[in-house]
Formats: sequence, C-alpha cells, structure tokens
Amino acid sequence: MAKDTWRLVTRAADGELVIHDFDSPDGLLRTHLQVGSDDCSTDLALRGAPVFRSLVGPMPEGRNIIRYETPEVFETLTKEWALPRTPRRRSRKKAETTAPETTDG
Repeated sequence: MAKDTWRLVTRAADGELVIHDFDSPDGLLRTHLQVGSDDCSTDLALRGAPVFRSLVGPMPEGRNIIRYETPEVFETLTKEWALPRTPRRRSRKKAETTAPETTDG
C-alpha cells in the first residue's frame, strides 16, 4: 500500500502536540525547505521522500503515513518511549472470612 498521508507533528505554546496531515508533501514544502531525499530508509516506501531542514524524518507511522517531527517533539517522545515502565500491580482483595455459626442450645 502506498503512503498517502504526510504528517507533521509540532508542539503548541501550551505544550500540546499539534498534528497536521497533508495529502502530499506540497503542504510541507510551503513551510519548510527541502534539503535532500531519503536514500537509506529500511522502509522502501520512504526512499525518495523529501528531507526537510529543521524536521526529523521521514519516518513510517502505520501503513500509509509518512511522519515528520520537530526536533523538540522527537527528543521528548523518544525520551518518553525509552523510560522503563513500572509494571502495574494488581491489588487483590482479601477473601472475606465468615465466622463459624454458633448454635445456642
């Protein structure tokens, strides 16, 4: 399947991720300078994709998305991805114990 979505991920002033999707690289070419073409990606569908100044990418995202990120977003997401995750602990409820029945008799 051909990659038909070009995604730009940036960070807004409030810290939230901002995602812009384009149908072609033309949207990125209007705001960023192309400095080359990818020629070494292990994803063959990315070979020949533009490389832009001040963006990290191209990188695959799913089957049909070519993703570019600002360096700050790339660094932050990579650090988050690399953090060791603490395993969730399951809390077990103690079994309710019932007192033995007594008969007065």
